[in-house]
Parts: sequence; C-alpha cells; structure tokens
Amino acid sequence: MSRIPAPYIVEACNTAKYGVQTHRPEMNLPFENKIHDDNVARLFGFSGGLVPGVDVYAYMIHLPVERWGRAFLERGAITCRFLKPIYDRDLTRITAAEVGDGLDITVEAHSEICATGHASLPAACVPLPAWDAFSAVEPRPFRPPAEEASLKVGTWLGSHGFRTPVEWAESFVKDMRETETLYAHEQVVHPGQLVRMMNWALIDNVLLGPWLYFGSTVHHLDTAKVGPELGVRALITGNYERNGHRLVELEGLVLSAGRPVAHITHTVIYQPKQAATAYQPHQGCRDVG
Repeated sequence: MSRIPAPYIVEACNTAKYGVQTHRPEMNLPFENKIHDDNVARLFGFSGGLVPGVDVYAYMIHLPVERWGRAFLERGAITCRFLKPIYDRDLTRITAAEVGDGLDITVEAHSEICATGHASLPAACVPLPAWDAFSAVEPRPFRPPAEEASLKVGTWLGSHGFRTPVEWAESFVKDMRETETLYAHEQVVHPGQLVRMMNWALIDNVLLGPWLYFGSTVHHLDTAKVGPELGVRALITGNYERNGHRLVELEGLVLSAGRPVAHITHTVIYQPKQAATAYQPHQGCRDVG
C-alpha cells in the first residue's frame, strides 16, 4: 500500500519583506512587488504583506517530493491554484489525500483553505513541446508598463540567466523552511525556483505594479543541478479579464545549462481590480513583482 505523507507544518515567512536571498542577489535587485509590503497590501484590502505565492508553492511541493523522492523532480506533475493570502508567521498546514492517480494537496492558514493542488507521478515525462517553437529571445532592453499591448498574446519573453551556486541553493532551501534533505544530498535545485523563473519572464520584460500569483501547472522533465545557469523561454498564451482583474497566462520551458527541466503554464493577476483606486505608484518607479 502506498504511503500518504503526514501533514507538513511550516511557519510562513514573507521573504520579500525581509529581503532574503530568494531573488537575484548577483544583480543587486530588491523585491519590488509592493503587494508584499504591509502598508500597500492593506490598501488592497489585505491584513498585511502577502507571503510570495511561489514560496507557498515551495511549501506545497514538499509532500509530493516526500512521497516520490527524486523521481518526482525528474517526471512528476502538479497543478496548483492560490485562493487566499498567507501572511508572515502564519502557521501553515499542508495536507495530502490520495485521489485517483496521485495526491490532492490542501494548504491551510488562519482557519482558511489558501491553496489547493493535485500532484502525480506519470510513468514517463510528458512529451516535450516542440523545442523549435520556444524562441530564444532576450529580455526587453526597456520595460513598458504591463498592459494588454505589452502583454499581447503570441509575444515571446526571455529572461536574464541566473547562476545557482551552492551557497545560493543552501540559502534558498533554508528560506523556504524546507526540511527535505534530498536537495543538499543530491545537489539539485529546489523546484520552487523553477516556478519563480516564470515570474522573472514577466519581471524582466514589463513594469508591473502590485500583482498576484494565481496558479500553475508544472511538468518536470529532469532535475536541475546546482551550479549551471537557469533560464526561461515563455510565450504569452492568454490575456483577459476575470472578476475585474486582468490576468496573463504564460507557457514556458525552464532551462538548466540550456537543457529543458520543466514545462510550466503559469497565470498571474497583473492588474488587480483594486489597483485603480488603491495604489498609484510614483512616475518612473520600478514596482515589479
């Protein structure tokens, strides 16, 4: 009989608030998405600065990695959706239930369901999208404001490469409150960083105000080893309004040393409906996620 992992408890940390090394220290870039700032987040109706959604994803991924080990990082799949904010120091409970071919995952904090997902371990990797279709493009030299015109469906987005030295990898695992020892023992990049690369495809190409991570579907293609450079190639596949928010969808390949390690579809709310009245950034500032 397969073993269902026990609940995983994490004291959430708003890494964007404390400026720990989950961004790109080698480029000396701060966290710029002001939705993680207490004062700005309150203008949007939240209790305080939000824990980054990709960090919550990193908490979620603990259970499927505990269940399937390295095999999950080589060919596992997960779909997740983020429903409610998690705040700094929230005691966050991640649970799994065996359903169908895998695990249904639930993330709870402050007595609410904050995120849900389903993880599975296919017998083989999903077929790789046509490699030639994923254009090798450079990030834009000048970032226009994030709007329908700059995030037009069919637009390719590139990102600055990111080196993954051992010191950074160790800091990332620590910042994510990760207790799984596989990453240190086998020198592989935490999968939370692969999803973060999809955020950077946006950050490196458009000027964003406060924005929110909505959800992803991730198909692992291989492990990303610590050391080589990570990169991403992404295509904008959707740009639409839902409940007053503007959302953009990306489909991308995350690369390690030029080799595809994850195929990800990724959705963010790039213009929350509250933005029109809640927050007006000063002209020329770099308020990006």
